[in-house]
Amino acid sequence: MSISRSDAYAAAGVDVTAGYEAVDRIKPLVESTYIPGVIGTLGGFGGLFAPDVSGMKKPVLVSGTDGVGTKLKIAFLTDKHDTVGIDCVAMCVNDIVCSGARPLFFLDYLAVGKNVPSRIEAIVSGVVEGCRQAGCALVGGETAEMPGFYPEDEYDLAGFSVGLADQEHMLDGSSMAEGDILIGLASSGVHSNGFSLVRKVLNVTRERLAQPVAELGCTLGEELLKPTRIYVKAVQCLLTHGVHIRAISHITGGGLYENVPRMMKEGLTARIETASFPVPPIFGLIAREGAVSERDMYNTFNMGVGLVLAVPKEEVGLAKDILCRAGERAYVIGSVVGGGEGVELV
Repeated sequence: MSISRSDAYAAAGVDVTAGYEAVDRIKPLVESTYIPGVIGTLGGFGGLFAPDVSGMKKPVLVSGTDGVGTKLKIAFLTDKHDTVGIDCVAMCVNDIVCSGARPLFFLDYLAVGKNVPSRIEAIVSGVVEGCRQAGCALVGGETAEMPGFYPEDEYDLAGFSVGLADQEHMLDGSSMAEGDILIGLASSGVHSNGFSLVRKVLNVTRERLAQPVAELGCTLGEELLKPTRIYVKAVQCLLTHGVHIRAISHITGGGLYENVPRMMKEGLTARIETASFPVPPIFGLIAREGAVSERDMYNTFNMGVGLVLAVPKEEVGLAKDILCRAGERAYVIGSVVGGGEGVELV
């Protein structure tokens, strides 16, 4: 137990002793994510990790950073804080895996209006769960109490992750060819993008979030708080079994129209058939209540596809079988064709 305390700082709204309690609560959670390579434990000035680069010709560190965004407003209104940490991890590690890298560790940054140790514990428990799903370690973070900057019941959550890949095995789309097949991995819903539009068109209030919605099979709040799906282990399974993934795109803000072109080789187009995969009911609700055009829906949301992979045609069956055994719902959603438009939805 620390003997550090400051009556003057407490009078200004910052309770350092609450911070110590929060650390005591989250320390065993954090340590449960440790994997080989972690050095030391929580409490140092820096998170330490010694990566195993044996067998790699040219190790490359791959990093990604992101936050949860205005989806946090749903957590505030429902007073449910144990899932947004999964979103925070997912938004980083799903980007990293697009390069073929394996996430090694994660650090979070949590800024709060008031340090409530039980709420901090709930938030970090989500980060821990996300790290477990991604197979990476939570090696550190920062909790900043900022009275007067954030309301007492609100906070912001962001983080970053670092992964490792061998340069000669990285996925950059350079081997992509006409005739390759596009496989889409199902999303769990809205994930963590487009929530400013969601909150506007659905007129989100505490009362409405608590209401069951028949077409969703749950309350609106439960649907909107479904955490972003983490695809790291599924992609690692494909690589381990020798599937020649040409490229990967994480479908985040900007939807299919913005993200798929980022993985495409110059001179080729991803032709995606929108009828080839199921669109979750939440997107129909958003489009209907907000009178949002189909183009805008596909240019804002993932529409049911959280990750797109390009693979050789002859390996589609193997890839789908591996993905199924990894617990993913995988759909053949299109193919790579000649032309330089990036993506075409039909």
